[in-house]
This record gives sequence, structure tokens and C-alpha cells, in this order.
Amino acid sequence: MEFDKALIAGKLRRWEKYINNFRLPAWELIPDIGLYMEQVLSLLRDYFNYIPPELVEEELITAAAINNYVRKKIMPEPVKKKYYRVHIAYLIMICLLKQSLSIPMIQRFMPFGLSDEEARKRYDHYAELQHMATENFVEGVRLAAGKILDHKDAPEDAAENTEDLVVVSVIYGGLARLLAEKLLRLEGKTLEDGGSIALEQT
Repeated sequence: MEFDKALIAGKLRRWEKYINNFRLPAWELIPDIGLYMEQVLSLLRDYFNYIPPELVEEELITAAAINNYVRKKIMPEPVKKKYYRVHIAYLIMICLLKQSLSIPMIQRFMPFGLSDEEARKRYDHYAELQHMATENFVEGVRLAAGKILDHKDAPEDAAENTEDLVVVSVIYGGLARLLAEKLLRLEGKTLEDGGSIALEQT
């Protein structure tokens, strides 16, 4: 595989700047006027425009998927085929989670039947977590790509080239998904019945 180091370094710097400035919309800025399905789909594409279209194997979200989330009670039903702020907030949270979790996992994780105020608090918290996680991820990439970016203080074990950085990125993604799924499987467990942890204690 051949990569142009200057091109990759430039793309990394631009992406870092863009993603550092990315924020989920504030609750108050999410439309609450009653949008139809096509308007909701367009809005969600705008909200998640940091994902390059060429990297998305399938659409971020479809009408069929939204209908499925409603049917499975992952999100509230639309009101006379219109979606309001609370619906869109649920969809933003689902879109965030489905990047790493399966729909059955999201179904277990997403609380159903929240009041608008409870949904607002949950959404605001997700937005804060998204910002924190993004900052931490960008810092991790900056360290991992230190040699590609010609940082003077690059760690010795930083990726030597783009191919190495691809491998590191895949490992990050796999470990993050594994951690999320392992944590979700511990729901309702205690130290006594928590699987391998309990076994290690005996």
C-alpha cells in the first residue's frame, strides 16, 4: 500500500480541526415544529455531516429504520406522522449508539417512555459525553500519528506510517465496541454473579 505522507498529514490536521469544533445541536436548537419523515432524514444527515459519505456503507438512517425503532419501542411514536424535538433527540442518540452497538443492545440501553424533561436531560448528557469522548479520541490520534504529523515529541511507539495508523484505528474501534458490550452485559449483575470477576474472587 502506498500513501502520500504530506496528503495524510494534511487530512489529519483538517479532520482534527473539524471534529474538535463539531457539536451535537443544543436541545433548544432542535426543531420542535413537527417535521415529516423526509425532513427528519435530511436534518439528521446535516447533524452527522462529519461522517464522509464515501465511508458510510449504507445510509446513516432510513425511514424503514425509524419505523422499526418506533415499532420496537426504542423511541416514541410520531404524532400524526410528525416528529418533534423529543423524537429527533432520540434519533440523534440512536445514531450515535448504533455506530458501535447492535439494535438489540441499543434497545436494552435506551430508556423508553421518558417525559420531555427527562429526555432533555438525557440528551444534554449525551451531548456532553460526545464532546468529551471526541476530545479524548483526537488526543489519542494525535499521539498515535505523531510521526506522520512530524511532532517533535511523538512517542517512540507512534505509528510509523499510514498503514500502521489504520491498524491502530481498527484496534481502537474494536476495543471500544468490546468494552461497551461487556459493560452492558453486566447490567443487573453483582460481584457474586458477575461472571469472570466472580470466578476470579473464589
